[in-house]
Amino acid sequence: MGADATKKGQKGPDICLHGRLTRRDFVACGAVLSAATLAGGLVALPRRAHAAVPFLSTATGTNYKNIVIDAVDGLGGMKIFVTSGDVVVVKPNIGWNSTPELGGNTHPDVVRTLVELCLDAGASKVKVFDRTCHDARKTYDSSGIQAAVEGLGDSRATISFIDDRKFVSMPIPMGTALTEWEFYKDVLDADRLINVPVAKNHGSTTLTLSMKNLMGVIGGNRGQIHWNIDQKLADISSLIKPNLIVLDATRVMLKGGPSGGDIKNVSVQNHVVAGTDPVAVDSYGATLFGMKGTDIGHIRAAHDMGLGEIDLAKITVKGT
Repeated sequence: MGADATKKGQKGPDICLHGRLTRRDFVACGAVLSAATLAGGLVALPRRAHAAVPFLSTATGTNYKNIVIDAVDGLGGMKIFVTSGDVVVVKPNIGWNSTPELGGNTHPDVVRTLVELCLDAGASKVKVFDRTCHDARKTYDSSGIQAAVEGLGDSRATISFIDDRKFVSMPIPMGTALTEWEFYKDVLDADRLINVPVAKNHGSTTLTLSMKNLMGVIGGNRGQIHWNIDQKLADISSLIKPNLIVLDATRVMLKGGPSGGDIKNVSVQNHVVAGTDPVAVDSYGATLFGMKGTDIGHIRAAHDMGLGEIDLAKITVKGT
């Protein structure tokens, strides 16, 4: 990884500041720019790696396959994000030993549809995984996501348990509360990352949406993250930038999160939201709970770092 980053870094500043960033480019830029900072230089990562006017595509309906397709099509279709031969990571929330109707994990139909779209777009591999909170063997099974991916019967699509040996330490050049942490190598090496969170209440962060879902690609002691967690989530989001985010709000856990378990706390909304700006997606997601993005500490912190737009009046939202 280090040698590859150094090689890419020879043209890093141009790629970082002006080019269309792939995941590998961004990570390479981060390593190079961090090295420059350590050497006494002062080089800033791009403050926005997305459109000047954030755009969100939404869809509502009881056929979850169709609404995912509609939402992604609203952004121009999956081929905008995935090209032939790409290695893609699809990162849902599979954290909890919980069945789909309880809304603790991303709905399996949403995950399966996104994997299918990636394969149809020509992906050479689509990897699905999460660093779970409960026993992964149970969460993968009870969530329905393992069966959904394996049921495709396509060898290019795999679902695997986290391998602790694959976490590598990375500098976080823009980080303030978190300047270095361990990240999962499969994410760093992927050509494309699709983040697929589920909209939930959370005891520590009030809500868990797209940026909080990135906790599933980091290693280390999670307890350390929970101190000053809002800024740390923003710091993590400054390094790990998904190419596409699809927020699953088919079922929204209004209370008792993140594990949940009581169906009375789940609101069936049959809704998905697609976008590329994590602050915009999460700010929109907050409205599903009757809140604003500015009400949520880590969304506000990410906006303050220039990672996206928090003001929905400045975001174009189209769909149902």
